[in-house]
Amino acid sequence: MSQAMVVDDSRAVRMILSRNLTEVGYDVCAASDGAEALTLLHEEMSIVLVDWNMPHMNGLEFLERLRADPRYASVKVMMVTTETEVDQMVKALAAGANEYVMKPFTKEILTDKLRMLGLIQ
Repeated sequence: MSQAMVVDDSRAVRMILSRNLTEVGYDVCAASDGAEALTLLHEEMSIVLVDWNMPHMNGLEFLERLRADPRYASVKVMMVTTETEVDQMVKALAAGANEYVMKPFTKEILTDKLRMLGLIQ
């Protein structure tokens, strides 16, 4: 089974994203911030869905740390955030995000993005 991680400081958002990923066949773990996510991360992870605004380590800092480690070069990252400014999107994609989803989102948007990344049929 493919591995996924959801990183968001909102328990409700973690539950929604985890359920959506489970429904399309992922084994999901969750973290409440980027620092916790780094402790749970492993090379078998297919995708990480990460929020931008979190305490301790935000999503952009997490993304930069992940991309600095060659062990995680193949891990896909989708920013799922309330940050709607084009500049923020550009910053995330430049830092190595593969996709960017703005909250609020739908299950269809998430599955379309996963399809575009080649992670589901």
